[in-house]
Amino acid sequence: MKEKLIRRLREVGALKFGEFILSSGQRSNVYVDIKLACTYPDILKLITELMAEKVRNLDFDKVACIELGGVPLAVSLSLKLNKPLVIFRKQKKDYGIRDDCIGVIEAGERFVVVEDVTTTGRSALSVVERVERRGGNVVAILSVVNRGAKIQNLMSLLTLEELL
Repeated sequence: MKEKLIRRLREVGALKFGEFILSSGQRSNVYVDIKLACTYPDILKLITELMAEKVRNLDFDKVACIELGGVPLAVSLSLKLNKPLVIFRKQKKDYGIRDDCIGVIEAGERFVVVEDVTTTGRSALSVVERVERRGGNVVAILSVVNRGAKIQNLMSLLTLEELL
């Protein structure tokens, strides 16, 4: 399944070459567009199957993510595993309920944080911090592609090297 995912990512142009500034601020000549890839149902299904397999031995209650890249992944994994999810906004809104969290976190609940691409781990770690601040515990961070981040409890489906 992993080889099929790599092939499909390449086929749809999710692996791009040029000059890019990543969300981490780093410059790179390779961009991995998992957001684009998730617009293809067969790829999203493949990713979901691989994610479900990766976390099958973990004891957790809910899935968490940050907008935008993590949302289709978290929703798909939530549906597959029948586990609720929590979505964090990058910034609080100044209207409505004025919160940065969509969903409920109860004290002691265990979470898997889902991320599309991890370079430094900064956005995933921001989700970890916000889950913990609300009383939850993060048991793992699951990234589709790890570009080289070295953070605790990080699992990934693919590395950048495997894609290249």
